[in-house]
Amino acid sequence: MASTYVNDLRLNEMATGDQSGSWGTVTNLNLELIGEAFSFGTENITTNADTHTTTIADGQADPGRSMFLKYTGTLDSACTITIGPNTVSKMWFIENGTSGSQNIIISQGSGANVTIASGQTKAVYSNGAGSGAAFVDAFSTLNVAGVTSTELAVLDGVTATTAELNILDGVTSTTAELNILDGVTSTAAELNILDGVTSTTAELNILDGVTSTAAELNILDGVTATAAELNYLDIVALGTSAASKVVTSDANNVVTFSGGITEDSVTITSSSAAATLNMRLGTNFLHDLTENVTYTFSNPAASGNASAFTLKVIQDSTARAITWPSSVDWPAATAPTLTATNNGVDMFVFQTIDGGTTWYGFVAGQALG
Repeated sequence: MASTYVNDLRLNEMATGDQSGSWGTVTNLNLELIGEAFSFGTENITTNADTHTTTIADGQADPGRSMFLKYTGTLDSACTITIGPNTVSKMWFIENGTSGSQNIIISQGSGANVTIASGQTKAVYSNGAGSGAAFVDAFSTLNVAGVTSTELAVLDGVTATTAELNILDGVTSTTAELNILDGVTSTAAELNILDGVTSTTAELNILDGVTSTAAELNILDGVTATAAELNYLDIVALGTSAASKVVTSDANNVVTFSGGITEDSVTITSSSAAATLNMRLGTNFLHDLTENVTYTFSNPAASGNASAFTLKVIQDSTARAITWPSSVDWPAATAPTLTATNNGVDMFVFQTIDGGTTWYGFVAGQALG
């Protein structure tokens, strides 16, 4: 009775009385082939071949028997590799070591195949089901301590270094919280802007629900404001002033001041008998006269808007006179007479709504000093 090779390693199974006088040689070869089944082997594919066949030889050394099998060669298209015989049920680590950036497709029969990309290695096994035999990706449903292969596949293409990944050491975020990053297109440089951020979870959660676009958020690029300064924007009620907050108007463009208002008092002086009251400097002016003076009112609001100001005049020890702008319209078209007493105080109010073409002048009080 002849020897057979029907096992998965295609070893010589000697029949009774077979290999007389050569039993030791055959057995030693079988042991060597078993060792080969745990080894590393390489097999070259004909240049640019679309198909290739690997058949594990019966009772002979063959790279196809190796546990780690590397395919080499140059390809210009995907190559389907059929590993036989189709009755062999075995596991391999197969590396696509070909050049040309093409896939290899591992097949055994008409069943499922496994595709291995250029430069990649996969653990696969054949089911040895004959003509309908199939190959299976052994790690496609791998679960290591609760981590599935699907979850591990998320890391495919990650270029982070060990040091960068170690930043996650101790992170207590839930899966749901980390999934917020799903779809983020920021570059490493852009994300590194967060390096050193000391905001708490509660502070960062203020961003929850923000619908700003990247372009809108990029308006903040270069902002040097501190947290305290940005917090001035945290208003209590739109249109109502509050301590240490910016002033806003409500939906009707009305501003309500919940506290007092303080304005600057601008002291003016005359030179060569002339003085200017500049509306850009303030709305409350003080002039201690030292000479007769001619006034100019400058930079009022544009026509259609109102400008108003007060003027306190303190008389000199020698009575001085004021020449008012010709645009000032006094009641009864008569300018007031200044208090002539030394240090006498006169108060005036002026308003224009046509860009300074006409200033309405009013006496608020005289001889107040």
